[in-house]
Amino acid sequence: MKRERHSGAPAWVRAATGGALAVACAGARADSWWTSVAQYRSDVVYQSIQLMTMVAIAGALAIMVAVPVGIYMSRPSQRHGAAVVMQTLNVGQAIPKLALLALAMSAMGIGPVPAIFGLWVATLLPIALNTYEGLRAVPRPLIEAATGMGMTPAQILWRVELPNALYVIFAGIRTALAITVGTAPLAFLIGGGGLGELIFTGIDLNDFTMLLAGAIPTALLAIFTDAFVGQLQRRLVSRGVNPQR
Repeated sequence: MKRERHSGAPAWVRAATGGALAVACAGARADSWWTSVAQYRSDVVYQSIQLMTMVAIAGALAIMVAVPVGIYMSRPSQRHGAAVVMQTLNVGQAIPKLALLALAMSAMGIGPVPAIFGLWVATLLPIALNTYEGLRAVPRPLIEAATGMGMTPAQILWRVELPNALYVIFAGIRTALAITVGTAPLAFLIGGGGLGELIFTGIDLNDFTMLLAGAIPTALLAIFTDAFVGQLQRRLVSRGVNPQR
């Protein structure tokens, strides 16, 4: 029998050529997709500002309320009251976010105000819980030493407990704000605006490009928010109690 002679380039050349063609096709598709998404650039900028405004207001209000609540729960004299407060916050966290926004809409109407209220309720628990756990984790010998030095309970709280618990409190704020950014697109459903307009309109129209034009910036904003608060955590928490430094 005669051996058939195979003509053509070696196998590794054919494989490399096929890989290059696949990369080129993927790059062309990526360029085409990016061109399609770019048409929503102005909408993305405007709606991102709307979304982050709601998140900033809800987050600031949550910090103003949740940190004092966590301090209250951490006091030894408030153990029974702390259980009641914790259960109340758990109820707010257990309600689905969409149902929470719907309840806010039924009580306040439509617009950014009920959206901010719903986001505020959803942000409370992580901050209050981390404040409580951070203060309870402060080593007891530090508190006893401060008491022996003649410090009042208020001085012990501000000079000993809060500085030692600040890293854990910041961790709760990071978690809460990242979750809030991811939840904020739902505000569109009750007239709050934000990137949910692109996301849910894209779903209704079966427009995948419009959907991604809203979903990708939302994910990037959540990552940016977490990184920004992480930098604040690294810089503001003192070196002695900050494992990042």
